[in-house]
Amino acid sequence: MDPLSEVLRSIRLTGGVFLDSHFTAPWSVFAKLNADDCRFVLAEPIQIIAYHFIVDGNLYVSTGDEPPIKVRAGEVVLLPRNDPHTLSSTPDLAPTNARDLIQPDANGGLPGIIHGGGGEPAHVVCGFLAGETLYNPLIESLPRILTLDVQQGASRDWIEASLRFAADELRKGHFATSSVMSRLSELLLVESVRNYASTLGEHETGWLKGVADPQIGRALALMHRDTRSPWSAETLAKEVALSRTTFMNRFTALVGMPPIRYLTVWRLQAARSTLRETRMTIAQLAHSVGYESEEAFSRAFKREFGVSPARWRDQQNA
Repeated sequence: MDPLSEVLRSIRLTGGVFLDSHFTAPWSVFAKLNADDCRFVLAEPIQIIAYHFIVDGNLYVSTGDEPPIKVRAGEVVLLPRNDPHTLSSTPDLAPTNARDLIQPDANGGLPGIIHGGGGEPAHVVCGFLAGETLYNPLIESLPRILTLDVQQGASRDWIEASLRFAADELRKGHFATSSVMSRLSELLLVESVRNYASTLGEHETGWLKGVADPQIGRALALMHRDTRSPWSAETLAKEVALSRTTFMNRFTALVGMPPIRYLTVWRLQAARSTLRETRMTIAQLAHSVGYESEEAFSRAFKREFGVSPARWRDQQNA
């Protein structure tokens, strides 16, 4: 069981590609995905992770006041929190809004951009992962920009072949199949996160340090896969073949909170998303996330968010 993939499945991310861009130097564009870019695969995207695959050429990417990062053909740039960002042939050029440059494809395929001054070319395929929940412990653990050389990762052969397939289909005005692109988008994120986690210092803490640990990562995956189970520190420790004390100490040191506190936060965040997405009764929802009674769930929800679940739902529908 791969903890990263398990958590991704539990937060129901889906992926796709939405733009095929061709630039020639000098060029600079400002970009940020919005919900409309993702609606062909997801009706109400809330959490969006943007990525750009550099098919040919090279470019710089920057966001906020962070220094530009140079990326080359065969690399992928991911923006885990969909921050506004600039892509350019060289730093310090005044950017054009990318959305103003998008043109529909004459063959009915993916929209595209053709832009620049006629110099060195760069070909970029733009995609995303999106979900319908706001809380995501994985995303909260990541920097604003991740880069991945698809020729170096553990799944490099599948990723590179799929990206090249998608790029070739786009050139022909065809959409790559949604199942291929969704699986590809997930793999890109998993490989990027795994690569980033390997760079963390020995004394750093956080969710990524937890998921990278064989026993604690498995415990996190178990909690995300089966939220309703009556997990306790004892049962989780037994599942991962650790003593209760060792498990509690290691989980808290790596993740930054005790395991049952983490489980409570995850259950309540999942419940809040379900309140928005469905018309489940409060009692049904309580049971779906592992609470034995509506009253216990409502008390926990109010402690965490300041209002009862019924009141929170009413506020969202107002």
